[in-house]
Amino acid sequence: MELRALRYFIEVVKQKSFTAAAEHMFVTQPTISKMVKALEDEVGSPLLLREGRQMVLTDTGQIVYQRGVEVLAAHARLEAELNDLGTFGRGTLTIGIPPMGGSLFTPAIAEFRRRYPKVELKLFERGSKAIEAALIDGELELGGVLQPVDTDTFDVLPVSRQILWLVAQKGSRWDASREVALTDLAAEPFVFYGESLALNDVVLNACREAGFAPTIVGRSGHWDFMAALVQAGIGIALLPAPYCRRLDADAFTCRPVVAPEIHWDMALGWRRNGYLSHAARAWIEVAREMLPAHLDQDFVGDGFPRARRGEPEK
Repeated sequence: MELRALRYFIEVVKQKSFTAAAEHMFVTQPTISKMVKALEDEVGSPLLLREGRQMVLTDTGQIVYQRGVEVLAAHARLEAELNDLGTFGRGTLTIGIPPMGGSLFTPAIAEFRRRYPKVELKLFERGSKAIEAALIDGELELGGVLQPVDTDTFDVLPVSRQILWLVAQKGSRWDASREVALTDLAAEPFVFYGESLALNDVVLNACREAGFAPTIVGRSGHWDFMAALVQAGIGIALLPAPYCRRLDADAFTCRPVVAPEIHWDMALGWRRNGYLSHAARAWIEVAREMLPAHLDQDFVGDGFPRARRGEPEK
């Protein structure tokens, strides 16, 4: 059984689409279809069935998918351990960076590059939920995750704890307010986070607990584009405080959201009891040195103080 065929099949299941899987794997759709068909011929049974526009796994497909994920994770660990023997200072380290967390990790990326110039850093730029899945599957050793996470599965090093602020056009009814209750936003159109982002679930759950379902008029995983949509009059948005402080005060009204506060708690995560290469362990050490001095510190501003962090709680 070819690992490549297994990898393509697993990607089709994850993406729920042959086309999306082909784009993600940088191959043509016929290549993906051919490899999945070859895998089906080898096991002697269909793996996927089409029901309308959806694909569903057969019983055989479920077994191949579950065991295939384990096989690829074991293969990735084997490669990492073999490549790690006596080669520290070279090789590749892949790190998951969520769209909203790039500014947090930039100082560590720069310092790691300075110390270990021959280690190639590959950035896996996905939402926190996808990063968690990639950590479990063994595709990544480290990645930025939104807390809370399953502490039976992950060890974490807290990076930043911020509250979300309302972002509205200047001249809105909140200009004179010091803070805004979440319930006061129930009737407003929201520029929301992408559904693949964990922050989408955090905000959605907070709105539901406040007694309303938000009216969503647009989605994005990029804070600056969300702000641009607000400025264009599409709706309001909720962004972590440090990003709000970067916005033009003459164009935007930004106020803390309360009752309840909505927290954005970022951490560096890795699989508990999983293998960490020399490069991954060095990255954690650099990250401890380059983190903001306090979890609530404005990490977006230039020149924030650095402080060495202790060991993460387990």
